Amino acid sequence: MSFDPHSIRDQFPILGRRVNGAPLVYLDNAASAQKPNAVIDSMAQRMRTSYANVHRGLHTLANETTEAYEAARGIVAEYLGADRDEIVFTRGGTEAINLVAGSLGVGMAEGDEVVLTEMEHHSNIVPWHLLRERKGVVLRFARVAEDGSLDVEHLMGLLGPRTRVVALTHMSNVLGTINPVQAVTEAAHAVGAKVLVDGCQGAVHATPDVKAIGCDFYVFTGHKLYGPTGIGVLYGKAEALAAMPPWQGGGEMIESVSIGRVTYAEPPMRFEAGTPPIVEAIGLGAAIDWLAQFDRQAVHAHEKALYERALERINGANWFRQIGTAPGKGAILAFTVEGAHAHDIAQVLDKYGVAVRAGQHCAEPLMRRFDVTSSVRASFALYNTLEEADAFADALVKARQFFV
Repeated sequence: MSFDPHSIRDQFPILGRRVNGAPLVYLDNAASAQKPNAVIDSMAQRMRTSYANVHRGLHTLANETTEAYEAARGIVAEYLGADRDEIVFTRGGTEAINLVAGSLGVGMAEGDEVVLTEMEHHSNIVPWHLLRERKGVVLRFARVAEDGSLDVEHLMGLLGPRTRVVALTHMSNVLGTINPVQAVTEAAHAVGAKVLVDGCQGAVHATPDVKAIGCDFYVFTGHKLYGPTGIGVLYGKAEALAAMPPWQGGGEMIESVSIGRVTYAEPPMRFEAGTPPIVEAIGLGAAIDWLAQFDRQAVHAHEKALYERALERINGANWFRQIGTAPGKGAILAFTVEGAHAHDIAQVLDKYGVAVRAGQHCAEPLMRRFDVTSSVRASFALYNTLEEADAFADALVKARQFFV
């Protein structure tokens, strides 16, 4: 089955605007994707017609909102191949990782090890550094090969009797590399370690089947998946969540509170202290429902075609250096331009209506690995077209001329 992006572009109001006199070509999708009317309307309709706080009310609006919120949990669970009670709503992927690190960290001791990779986003590095600072946990980093693929053999060699957690990205936000998370999970479990997979990109462009992967935790964020900001998801195996202490305290996450004692609710409520991101969760459910109408493999093939079209138009230029060429990678094109800073290239592209990301992409260790201070990143989504891939390539050639 093929996928036609032109048939759905009018469902994204923002894609019709012009920027600096040119049609918008939005290629900053790895940072945050645009939202279809289905998401916008679901959130607006909820606030207009039936909004209240969830779980604690007995009136009609509270019941209706609770039903919609919990329905979104079910939609997310189905998307990941999980059970409902294994889905925890957070305020983003970053908070989900912090939750796991903070909760697991309670039982960790000085000298315990966490294995990461050089390609991780800062959100999957800094929370573990906090454990290093506070508890003396040792961080060990698996190398990245010259083509941007994970050095799996090196990672396997880092696993040992003190390994408590392996945390790695499903798909790199810079390289586009899709990691063999199932094989890593099996190896980590063999030494008794738990596995957290950062799926903030993988949930969009890979296959986030948590049962097939076998990981203990999988996290992603809503705003990269055509949903709203302020909503994230933590999947945790039922037995893993049940064994974890709360990370935050407050309303809803308790079973009983007295002057001298507190008992905690069962997961997932144990990890949802306070009023949750209600409307945002409903919006995320709408986004996933909207995505479900498309053939996933056809969408992936379309995104790959966009990436290959842009690369074909540019590759071979002696001023262009691509970062990340791993086989089977996702539709992310990170690169540098000889004689120009990434920020300057991005600003000139903007003059032609092309929106890309420039900088370190919250991946300083990876930038150092490839001996660059920054890079430009064009990232493709299902609503992008071959014409836009051409427009990007044409604009980049023009931008290069400013620095010759």
